[in-house]
Amino acid sequence: MTVDALTDVAGVRVGHATRTGDGWLTGTTVVLAPEGGAVAAVDVRGGGPGTKETDALDPRNLVQKVEAIVLTGGSAYGLDAAAGVMAWLEEQGRGVRVGPDPSHVVPVVPAACVFDLGRGGDFRARPDAATGRAAVEAAAASAFGAEVPEGCVGAGTGAAVGAMKGGVGTASVVLPSGITVAALVVANAVGAVSDPDTGVLYGELFDGRVRYPEERVHDAARRRLAETAAKNAPPPLNTTLAVVATDAELSKAQAQKVAGTAHDGIARAVRPVHLLHDGDTVFALATGARPLGAGDPLALNPVLAAGADVVTRAIVRAVRAAESVEGVGGVWPAYRELYGA
Repeated sequence: MTVDALTDVAGVRVGHATRTGDGWLTGTTVVLAPEGGAVAAVDVRGGGPGTKETDALDPRNLVQKVEAIVLTGGSAYGLDAAAGVMAWLEEQGRGVRVGPDPSHVVPVVPAACVFDLGRGGDFRARPDAATGRAAVEAAAASAFGAEVPEGCVGAGTGAAVGAMKGGVGTASVVLPSGITVAALVVANAVGAVSDPDTGVLYGELFDGRVRYPEERVHDAARRRLAETAAKNAPPPLNTTLAVVATDAELSKAQAQKVAGTAHDGIARAVRPVHLLHDGDTVFALATGARPLGAGDPLALNPVLAAGADVVTRAIVRAVRAAESVEGVGGVWPAYRELYGA
């Protein structure tokens, strides 16, 4: 049984830590790999990323597997959340072995952040090591194959897409080969996610499930969005983060290709992307449970195509799952409130 989420990749778990109220509107999401780690790679297309340990994922470098990936709010400050995840992994003896004792490990924890500073009202309310620890503990406590909460949770708590509320979304697919490909995204974009002429989500134009709002509904939504955009400070960053996971057996180079192609999924659903002030970053994880297809030089192609597809669908789900937020830090109506669907 699948749940249409990143956790459909066997052994992968997801945990959120969410902080709201008293000036807070932020959080952290941790993707926890199966014990022993997963092959990992990254592709950064945004010109202004906030990341940690991404160099370790270069196929030319030493580290082959990672135990966890951190997605967090709080801009560069929020990258402190990775320290809490590292501490927890060290306690479990999970990481790169660097000494004779099994406890002598250095967990490599790649991380990326979105900008949500001040959206809850307090600029200094941002994730830290304790937030990261809470998120990884939530992941570890979850059941394998569990449903993943979406919308205004974890790193998507303070996310916004243009003048609308953003959030976390996830999706998966099982290929004819039996290989599973899944994605989890944090949609936090200056760019638009909906067509200004119709209100249709860009991402839905690619999956054949287009739902055109009534003209009167769209007109009312446009007026509301114009009003809220005028009230809010312009968001200075346009960042969509994603983790694409598969149970296919991939090399680091193949995983990096998956991460790169998955950016196409962002470009379908968000316009514009990958500008100089963007932080768009995609991680890829491969657990290696299923052989890819020895001797077939094109065996990776279905995984590449599926990675982009599930990223697009996860962004749509993030926007549709989000709930409206109104507070001292700003006003962000949700798509489902604006369009009733």
